Amino acid sequence: MSALRRSLFPALLVVLAAPAVAQQRTITQTDLYHFKWVANPQISPDGRQVAYVLVTVTAKHDGYETSIWTVPAEGGGGPRQLTAGPHDAAPRWSPDGRTLAFVRSRDNGPPQIYLLAMAGGEAVQLTDAPRGASAPVWAPDGKSIAYTSRTRTSDLAEPAHDTTHASSGDSLARRGDPPDTASDVHVITRAIFRINDVGYLDPTRHQHIWVVPVAAPGAPPARGRQITSGKYDEGEITWSPDGARIYFTTDRVDEPYYYPENADLYAVAATGGSTEKVADIDGPIVQPSVAPDGKSYAFYGYINPTQTRSYNQPDLFVWQGGRVTNLTASYDFDVGSDVTGDQAPPRGRGSEPVLWTADGRSVIIATTEHGTANLVRVDVGTGRIEPLTTGRHTVLAFSATPGASRIALTISDATHIGDVYLLDPATKALTQLTHVNDSLFAQLRLSEPEPFWYRSFDGRRVEGWVLKPPTWAPGRKYPLILEIHGGPHTAYGDVFMHEFQWMAAKGYVVLYTNPRGSTSYGQEFGNIIQYRYPGDDYKDLMVAVDSLVRRGYVDEKRLGVTGGSGGGLLTNWTVTQTHRFAAAVSQRSVADWAAFWYSADFTLFRPSWFRAPPYEDPQEYVTRSPTTYAGRITTPLMLIGGENDLRTPPGQGAEAMFRSLKAQKKPTVLILFPGESHELSRSGKPVHRVERLQHILNWFDKYLLGAPITLYDHQ
Repeated sequence: MSALRRSLFPALLVVLAAPAVAQQRTITQTDLYHFKWVANPQISPDGRQVAYVLVTVTAKHDGYETSIWTVPAEGGGGPRQLTAGPHDAAPRWSPDGRTLAFVRSRDNGPPQIYLLAMAGGEAVQLTDAPRGASAPVWAPDGKSIAYTSRTRTSDLAEPAHDTTHASSGDSLARRGDPPDTASDVHVITRAIFRINDVGYLDPTRHQHIWVVPVAAPGAPPARGRQITSGKYDEGEITWSPDGARIYFTTDRVDEPYYYPENADLYAVAATGGSTEKVADIDGPIVQPSVAPDGKSYAFYGYINPTQTRSYNQPDLFVWQGGRVTNLTASYDFDVGSDVTGDQAPPRGRGSEPVLWTADGRSVIIATTEHGTANLVRVDVGTGRIEPLTTGRHTVLAFSATPGASRIALTISDATHIGDVYLLDPATKALTQLTHVNDSLFAQLRLSEPEPFWYRSFDGRRVEGWVLKPPTWAPGRKYPLILEIHGGPHTAYGDVFMHEFQWMAAKGYVVLYTNPRGSTSYGQEFGNIIQYRYPGDDYKDLMVAVDSLVRRGYVDEKRLGVTGGSGGGLLTNWTVTQTHRFAAAVSQRSVADWAAFWYSADFTLFRPSWFRAPPYEDPQEYVTRSPTTYAGRITTPLMLIGGENDLRTPPGQGAEAMFRSLKAQKKPTVLILFPGESHELSRSGKPVHRVERLQHILNWFDKYLLGAPITLYDHQ
């Protein structure tokens, strides 16, 4: 549900028990090299097997490899590898279950759709779209596949190697010129011209829908027919039950950053032609799903409020007969799975669709409440909620058989990265199908977080967690590290966090909370920080620290604080407001709000975080910027950033704070990772992710434990 936010229950609960071993060890930072991630679970139409993507670290630790596997849904042996990779993704079953479509990326070419017959044989290439093919969706009759591509008509005549020119910014490469003379200059006219982890954009290219026939074996790759065109992007393809129409979402505004989010649901004939708007809620429509009778639509979204908010809680809507109904308006949870962690599959975890039951009377969705994500069934007529999964875990992605009689899902919790499960919605029985990290985790002694609630300075209840060292001994006092999540509109919760586990393994008590502004606690709790960020959320964090100090096992002289993105901002803010922390690490941060307003990859043109732009109200930006108070800082501060971070550009954040402290000759160090974006901690190069963890703990070991680390001393 991140697309809806601006963001820098009775059941059989499966207990994930690692096999007993003679000796266990604590987790290390380099264990990340041996982690495996499961993503994109896709159950076959007959419900007998589940295809999924397995993500592993390359031998050189400089990237990731992806391959496609299957596992029987009941009995019949263990997982079986279908493709060798190294870059295979997005498996999708044909309606008859005999063929698997997937997307394969080659190092020297754009991604294309391939087909793999389940009876045996090699995968064959289906598409040859010059600019690549993605998001394959089978037609109900299995005779064609819809996909999205940024290919345009002029590409069809271009040489295959000419795929890099005129592909970034508002660049006006001279069409028709030879490739070696095409201009590489960016001529920029739009406010959003580059995106973190993507780079410069080409506004002349748009993502459109194509349909390609599923040819007989041996036929050459094809492009098929372009179904949509124009100057807007389309996505989230779904077919009508009879295969006559294709539904998609699109925001048909030239420069949408001036306006509230407003993606609508459209339809087009499967053979192409004019498009028709079929649903509009004056807000974003996400994950649309067509009812079995083809007459109703369910989707995630929210209706834009009269007054702009920084946070809008997503809900579940049903569109019937031209009338829209919000089915979850009375609930204080988020529709969709939105628990932040550092171990989501680096190449995408999969989707969280809206699933219709066979009778069309209910839909099944994911919801996030108090840092926990589960599946629920919602009665379309009454809005009644029935939990299907329960427990302190996070459902990451899922898919279902037709009619949702069986569901395949991936689940993570605080001590497990994630595996594939099978859910029977009728009995609510949950069965684990894969154990991809069991052999490694059987060697590890991990810590189980302790959830707790506390009253903040104004009486508001806030949820937090404490992770103690696995070697915990009563009667001792331990150093503490406060972890602050980003967003700010997201949430910590029941999902695996390697960073937290390694800190605990190194002997630290780790404290993490969901202060006001966090999601999964209702609309009012999330939006209360609007125009007050940072501010009272910082106070929530300090009350949490106080509550642990009062327990008696935290050494108040050895406190550390860290966080990334919005958590980096709050880390910067914290050390300007208090001297209680002996060390701090600010990651991928904001430090100068005005500079951020001018340089971030997304715009703040609409008054969601600030009432006016900095050239109209400069004082508000000054008042809320940590750099304004840099003269107060006494805490040794490490700054971490990615050189290619376009979300929180280093110049306004890490470098600004570093320069401010160096001017005062105060202890500080700047760690910049070449080639890394804002996603450094989640999907950066594995070797960089490991080194990042090492730098963080080196800094805390130096100042909280007195370790003789000279790496950061003056050279």
